[in-house]
Amino acid sequence: MPAVPLIGRLSFREYVALVFGFTLLALESVLHVTILFLPKPVINWFYRRSRALFYGFSPHVKDRSQEKKICDRILNAKDFGDLCALHGYTHEEHVVLTKDGYLLGLHRLPSKKGEKKSNPGTSTGKPVVYLHHGLLMNSEVWVCLTEAERSLAFVLVEQGFDVWFGNNRGNKYSKKSIHHGPNTTKFWDYSIDDFAWHDIPDSIQYILDVTKVSKLSYIGFSQGTAQAFAALSIHPQLNEKVNVFIALAPAMSPAGLAAPIVDALTKASPNVLFLFFGRKSILSSATMWQSIIYPPIFAQLIDISLIWLFNWRSVNISTNQKIAAYAHLYSFASVKSVVHWFQIMRNSVFQMYDDDVLSPVVRTSVSSYRPARFPTRNIVTPIVLLYGDSDSLVDIEVMMDQLPEHTVARRLHSYEHLDILWGRNVHHDVIPEVLNALDRFKELPAEHVANGKAGS
Repeated sequence: MPAVPLIGRLSFREYVALVFGFTLLALESVLHVTILFLPKPVINWFYRRSRALFYGFSPHVKDRSQEKKICDRILNAKDFGDLCALHGYTHEEHVVLTKDGYLLGLHRLPSKKGEKKSNPGTSTGKPVVYLHHGLLMNSEVWVCLTEAERSLAFVLVEQGFDVWFGNNRGNKYSKKSIHHGPNTTKFWDYSIDDFAWHDIPDSIQYILDVTKVSKLSYIGFSQGTAQAFAALSIHPQLNEKVNVFIALAPAMSPAGLAAPIVDALTKASPNVLFLFFGRKSILSSATMWQSIIYPPIFAQLIDISLIWLFNWRSVNISTNQKIAAYAHLYSFASVKSVVHWFQIMRNSVFQMYDDDVLSPVVRTSVSSYRPARFPTRNIVTPIVLLYGDSDSLVDIEVMMDQLPEHTVARRLHSYEHLDILWGRNVHHDVIPEVLNALDRFKELPAEHVANGKAGS
């Protein structure tokens, strides 16, 4: 049975918020179950009504731009392969078995636009780059841009890299284990610790085995950076396999959320999330709501949520890009991994998951217990941080204090969190910085250097 947080340490305002939250969740659950039993024509009717509502309350000018056309195609793309095909790329799919039994889907773009590798699943002789997504995401976030020149992944392919994409356990492409089914609580019993101990190092080793190179370059976004910080800090040997770690919108120990009540409630008792969402997947009904709400309305709901939770205004991302990308934004993640983040924010340190959470009431100045911390100052791999100075989740001074002295930080003026992925000017502000860092640290296979060229 889940442990009930100590409600007594909540203020009256937080207690009211807790009750209100339970009420909303109960209502959402009732609606969810009801919708599951509705016939398809009724669901389609709700979709058409939401579209009519959108046009009725907002000024509408027919958008016939090329961006709108590609936006609609991205919106309707079913998976990673469809998204790549829209821009003329052929992908590969791979599966890696972690040491604790999870099957993780990996994607790969080995060849330039319009080209197709004749012998898939083998070395290309190119330098290798590994991209890893953030919290509640999957690999699609790298390739759902309305312009190929703004997609870091596609630019890297055109620059001659063998590009790989990771996926966390539990998400759309990694919802399988040889030990537990996804409908069991045990399947979802994982945190950032498990990403660091297994998902990241096992994925990297698989990629090195296939590509026959000794090192690769790692590019993470948001939680994808936290997973690398953690993995590199606890696996000394992993540092020998990564020639540079480029952290986009880096996450390590965020100060908190912009919504005061939510921030105070979750920090006072991170385990309260287990009461709200259970011990399996968090926000699992999001895909259902996405399917019945007209996309521009869904995008506006996401915008409102981002403003409320993080104070992100997303003004650097075009409306069409939001509509296209938000359709591929959400993927499944465990409630426990989100609880882990609130433990980190509560204690203001990048720590491992705390299985023995103590109330502040029983803590003294000399505590008999301290959760283990990730020893991030021990990281040997070169680190390059690219952060937005308008990103509420990044406190660069605190972060730099927890990282080794060789860490380099690059500030992106007026950028927020998601802007670094999908902003209008990422091809001017972000991608050149990434290419410069890769050029400084990339290592080519010996046979590539000898031949003076890379295979397709």
